[in-house]
Amino acid sequence: MSDPSSAISELERWYASQCNGNWEHSYGVKIETLDNPGWRVRIALQGTKRQDAKLERVRINRADDDWVQYWVEKMQFNIVCGPKNLSEAIAIFVHWFDAP
Repeated sequence: MSDPSSAISELERWYASQCNGNWEHSYGVKIETLDNPGWRVRIALQGTKRQDAKLERVRINRADDDWVQYWVEKMQFNIVCGPKNLSEAIAIFVHWFDAP
C-alpha cells in the first residue's frame, strides 16, 4: 500500500494521469468535511481503467474518531473517514486503483 504520508502526492499523480483535455472538464475529485467529524471523498472513475470496477463497502473501525469506509458506486470511488484518516483513505484509493 502507498505510504499515507505521501497520499496527497500520489493523488496528484493519479489526477494528472487522468487529465487528457476532456476528462477533467466533466470528472474529478471532491473532498468535503463531515459533521461527525470526518471527511468525504468522491473520485470519478468514468473514463478510467477502473470505470467498470465493483467494490462492496469496506469498513475499518478502530475507534470513534479512527475509521475508514470505502466503496464503488455508480462509477465513483467513495470514501468516508475519521478526521485524522484522510491520508490513509487516499492511500487506500491509490493502492486499489493501481492494483492489477
